[in-house]
Amino acid sequence: MARLIHEREFPFPVDRVWDWHMRPGALERLMPPWEDAKVMGREGGFDDGGTVHVRVRRGPVKIDFKSRHTDFELGRLFTDEQVSGPTGSWEYRHEFEPRGSDACVLRDRIRYDPPLGAATAALAGSTIEAELKRFFRFRNQRLAQDLARHAAYDGPRLKVAITGASGFIGSALRHFLTTGGHEVLPIVRRRPDRDEGEIYWDPMERKIEGSRLEGVDALVHLAGESLSDGRWNPARKRAIWKSRVVGTRVLADALNRLSDPPRVFVSSSAIGYYGNRGSEKLVERSRPGSGFLADLCREWEGEALTARRSGVRVVTLRTGLVLSPAGGALGTMLLPFKMGIGGRLGSGRQYVSWIDHDDLVALIFHALTDTSVRGPVNATAPHPVPNATFTTRLGHALRRPTLLPVPSLAVRGMFGEMGRALLLDGQRVFPEAALRSGFRFDFEGIGESLAFQLGRAPRR
Repeated sequence: MARLIHEREFPFPVDRVWDWHMRPGALERLMPPWEDAKVMGREGGFDDGGTVHVRVRRGPVKIDFKSRHTDFELGRLFTDEQVSGPTGSWEYRHEFEPRGSDACVLRDRIRYDPPLGAATAALAGSTIEAELKRFFRFRNQRLAQDLARHAAYDGPRLKVAITGASGFIGSALRHFLTTGGHEVLPIVRRRPDRDEGEIYWDPMERKIEGSRLEGVDALVHLAGESLSDGRWNPARKRAIWKSRVVGTRVLADALNRLSDPPRVFVSSSAIGYYGNRGSEKLVERSRPGSGFLADLCREWEGEALTARRSGVRVVTLRTGLVLSPAGGALGTMLLPFKMGIGGRLGSGRQYVSWIDHDDLVALIFHALTDTSVRGPVNATAPHPVPNATFTTRLGHALRRPTLLPVPSLAVRGMFGEMGRALLLDGQRVFPEAALRSGFRFDFEGIGESLAFQLGRAPRR
């Protein structure tokens, strides 16, 4: 039986680190973003006998892992034992040890038998150990960052309603909030689960259970048709426009009818607001651009700002390229880059204004809790890069060559107007408002963000 012991000291009281792990969303926050993994079900809590079912996809292959909690000791330890899964056996003991009043050690003790027993012990064992160490590096960094973000906020726990709460950004925000002790109310288009606090809406029919927003502390609006899901024919443009403009109008109108509305409304927008601007330095006060995306963002933001009539503080997040292999543009482009057939797009001189996925979640939380933040906020890292630099950095993180450029003509031929607007146009955007308000980015450089999100961070 193979054994692995790993420990890390955190500068936080042991009860704070323990409580974080016991709250909803902790397992999801600790899942590596480079793995296509999903929690399929839970029964019970962390007490002895509680179970968790996780599914990992590797291409067309599904790997199911079911574990049972045992050895539960409040504030000190719990153990996960494999009920069924890919290894011969698996036991993962989580130990929490105080180091004075302001620090603690999180110790992991893992014992396992590799698949197929002794026949695969040498090869599988080294692979499993390498992946576990990779996971621990990621886990330690994300846990430390999340704990620090939560510790910096000393206000009351929040009740936050979210549209798009199951999406690429919304799900990460939801789990970040719940691990911090906040309550999340997902706004959904299906039949709502009242036990989960869900609120029904149908933005295309202009319906919403607005009364359920009474007394809520904050509303975050992330829902909308994907911009990159297919060519922009007239019908697709209408669907994109309606989902964002009409959906935002429904929410703003609902807020304006409330007697006790949320104190803050954070509504997503995009850096497409600025249009194609070459190397011009763009900040929140820069003039808008032209074209479909710029026109969409102007009207989109305009609808959100009407909620100010009810005294709500409104923040419109102009989001750039969000870096995470779990979804978005980076998730889409990973396969060709992993195959060594990735390369710059067009001239490669167009600027990519990006933001780390974790920093975006933290910036939304900052917008919710810092009353000085209002109006447009550029949700981009401080150092935008040309597409050629982005390509090189991604290849370096994946340890793959990036020698095959994609000509502009090919991009336009494959994707039409959408390809030109999202892939060939550029905006060099700076987060002036976020920095002025005191927000601190954990990832200012694109190399460090890609290394973290792809599990390639240096060993410490």
